[in-house]
Amino acid sequence: MDLSNILAIAGKLGLFKLVSQTKTGAVVESLLDGKRIPAFKNDKISSLSEICMFTTSEDYPLSEVFRNIYNKENKGEVSIDFKKVSTKELYAYFGEVLPNMDTERVYPSDVKKALSWYNLLLSKELIDGEKDKAGREEADTEAEESNTAE
Repeated sequence: MDLSNILAIAGKLGLFKLVSQTKTGAVVESLLDGKRIPAFKNDKISSLSEICMFTTSEDYPLSEVFRNIYNKENKGEVSIDFKKVSTKELYAYFGEVLPNMDTERVYPSDVKKALSWYNLLLSKELIDGEKDKAGREEADTEAEESNTAE
């Protein structure tokens, strides 16, 4: 799953796909309604591949979180109504997906946003259970190095 071209823009609802870059920013397409809009350099734009969730040990990439949800939900949508459940139930569900989640730094709104993004990406068939291309290449390189070391 390659999330490098999927963007979150502060103050704008949903996720966006990068269409092209311009001198003053970028042109993005909403995954919600397909409309193209400009995103300027002064907008706070984050690629989903750069976003991590906090755990008590180390930061966990969002792509791994999505992969864990995908496997937990048997390739389907999130099974809980995350907009209406209590914070305790929300953290219990997300704790199964993200072990050692730091509940002091991961707010309920962060969990709801991640689950909402997961459902949106799944509906657009942008989520799969495989590692992203960069992760696969890194794993292949490590495997080759360990084979040559033996």
